[in-house]
Amino acid sequence: MSVELNDTLPLIDFDQELNIDQLLSPINTGQLYNSLEALLDADLFVTNLSGNCLFGNKLEQETSMMPVRADMEVVAHLGTTSDDQEKINAAVKLIELLLHGSARYLMASSLHFQAVKEDYEKLQEKHNALQKSEAKYRDLAENLEQRVEEQVKTIENRQFQLYQAEKMASVGQLAAGVAHEINNPMGFIKSNLTTAQTYVDDISEIISLTNNNSSIEKIQACLKDKDIEFVLEDFQVLLKESTEGAERVSNIVKDLKGFSNIDRSENEIIDINEVIQSVCNVALPEISKTAELILQFSDLPPVECKPAHIGQTVLNMLLNASKAIKEQGKITLSTEHRNSQIYITVEDNGDGIPPDVLPRIFDPFFTTRTVGEGTGLGLSVSRDIIKSHGGDINVESTQGVGTRFEITLPGSKQS
Repeated sequence: MSVELNDTLPLIDFDQELNIDQLLSPINTGQLYNSLEALLDADLFVTNLSGNCLFGNKLEQETSMMPVRADMEVVAHLGTTSDDQEKINAAVKLIELLLHGSARYLMASSLHFQAVKEDYEKLQEKHNALQKSEAKYRDLAENLEQRVEEQVKTIENRQFQLYQAEKMASVGQLAAGVAHEINNPMGFIKSNLTTAQTYVDDISEIISLTNNNSSIEKIQACLKDKDIEFVLEDFQVLLKESTEGAERVSNIVKDLKGFSNIDRSENEIIDINEVIQSVCNVALPEISKTAELILQFSDLPPVECKPAHIGQTVLNMLLNASKAIKEQGKITLSTEHRNSQIYITVEDNGDGIPPDVLPRIFDPFFTTRTVGEGTGLGLSVSRDIIKSHGGDINVESTQGVGTRFEITLPGSKQS
């Protein structure tokens, strides 16, 4: 009895009508078939409205055909040799419940994708506008002090919007690294599947010889020629590697999805170590270009906070540290709970911050980078986030030695 496993989810418009193939795409039809078979204790199959079999095998003997509905519309039929109407009704209800859940999942996924895409496009527009504004500011600063003051007032009026843009700017910085992390496992998964197809062809050839009653000598010669022992052994290795690669992609997407929930305003009771770990997973491809990331977690009590905002602050610290390291260096991120306070420390062995610059690093729009490389809002936004949680940020830096940022948060629950 053959079953089909759907593991490819199509991208859809969240408000469009879904057909049965789309509704089944997130569902493991193999497991569904086994569950239905156990429930009915009989053979079964499911067809679309055109009579094409979606999973299971059509039966030659007389079968009961029951309609399967989604949003009150018949989208498929269940055929079975069972004559237990109660079980048949239960099987149809199970399929309809799964289709309903699948529809909600597909629409929510597409809505999320569209929202992120729109946010990114708005971020690009604001980034381009900021570049033009900074260039114009430097040009005017040479000759027209009055116009510079007017421009500063205009920028200050837009400060709130720029704060929001800074929250998403880091996602753009991480995009290339995340894409690379996904492409790597996808690359070897694709290569493994190509090799696996070759192995399947070899096995099929041997099966064909067996089915055609070929001589033992011919079959043995084919087995030796195809090196079937190696094929079977390597096949298992390919499947294991591909499974590990798929899990790696899944974890990356999970961490990135959690991090992208940046604008959630609700407080949550969370383990800060878990938030930091998720942020590090997302940021590691970018950080590893210049530094080794060392994590030193201590046991922390649950804290009520805005997880995405704390994650944004830690990410800003990590990215600043990585940019301070010109060659391969080291970034150490540690957590500690003492005296009813939670401490998050980010320390690097980069270039350090000059003494004349250090007092200004938390000023809005202050940056030592060239035009277009930064908004000068990262540390300012981070400080505002920590202050809003009742905490503080302190910094120590020595040129040529490195920089140490220490974030302090109340250890008790905050409202």
